[in-house]
Amino acid sequence: MAPGPRRALALLAFWFVIAIVGPLLAPHAPGEIVDRDVFAGFSARHWLGTDYLGRDLGSRLLWAVRYTVLICTLSTLLSCGFGIMLGIAATAMSVWVERVLGRLMDGLLSIPSLLFALLVIAAAGESVPALILTMGVIYMPGSYRTSRALALRIAQADYVMAALARGEGRIFVILREILPNMTGPLLSDIGLRFVYAVLLLSNLSFLGLGVQPPLVDLGSLVRENVLGMVYGAPAVVVPTIVLALLTVGLNFALDRQRP
Repeated sequence: MAPGPRRALALLAFWFVIAIVGPLLAPHAPGEIVDRDVFAGFSARHWLGTDYLGRDLGSRLLWAVRYTVLICTLSTLLSCGFGIMLGIAATAMSVWVERVLGRLMDGLLSIPSLLFALLVIAAAGESVPALILTMGVIYMPGSYRTSRALALRIAQADYVMAALARGEGRIFVILREILPNMTGPLLSDIGLRFVYAVLLLSNLSFLGLGVQPPLVDLGSLVRENVLGMVYGAPAVVVPTIVLALLTVGLNFALDRQRP
């Protein structure tokens, strides 16, 4: 595996561990009001200060990372799982099936992601399953096109032609010859889909249409504490920095990919 995907997977693993273990280390419940002083700064009692209601920001941040990472991970697995499966299968299907799939995916790609999410959430309601399903559908076409392009290129390779010539079945060729040679680019693409999902979820939560109280994610943390920007409060600065580290860090790791 190339260095880029390895770094991206390591970063994803780090954030995934934080999402699983972090809330267990939180000193307070995410909705517990622990101080009368709102938008308080760093202190020994509240190491990241308090939010606009006097809740412990450190505890809420750990819970926010959990919901952001888990929701975006599930939606990415959904979009890339179906996208990769359909993209590879399209190379072995009849021409008309491939054309129908292509036009369907092109139609979904033509709709702006935020507009599509707003329409679906307005119709289906603001819930975590609806968010996961919506983001999965939004980013499936991009994964489909990437995997299909890779599969078509690899399918013309000599070793694939040799496998077909010696009588191997298409399933064998796909699993043993095509898919293993797509791993590096696909992992890079999956990492990018995850970053897109984080940004879309944060945008929706900032608009009040993402994760709903009492649940919290990084976007909703920024939205609810936006008034603290006037005071330079950690309650609005820290979630923004964490969101930037999550997305920009993965982008840098993927951008450094080498063959």
